[in-house]
Amino acid sequence: MAENHFKAVRDRIPKIIKSSGRECTVKVLTDPEFLPELEKKLSEELDEYFESKTPEELADLLEVIYRIAELKGFSKEELEAIRVKKKEKRGGFEDNLFLLNTSGEEASSP
Repeated sequence: MAENHFKAVRDRIPKIIKSSGRECTVKVLTDPEFLPELEKKLSEELDEYFESKTPEELADLLEVIYRIAELKGFSKEELEAIRVKKKEKRGGFEDNLFLLNTSGEEASSP
């Protein structure tokens, strides 16, 4: 019985499925069609990470993020440069800080 999946998959998945003796049907999407599917995949991969907490799932998240960036016109290097710049300006997460509250006059967000 055929199973419908309707989701973005890695490039070699159809070949892996066929080598296991099963059949599959794929459709090649245009970049604009693929971007929202990849954004759905990002959510799926994040859920899988929350379930397993494995480095493999973190790597899957990166793979999807890098492709989304590419489809939006940014290279991995540009994305990394943006990350570094934000870290220099606002810090990273190395100090394990957890914000409990703020007080005083309302100001624009940091």
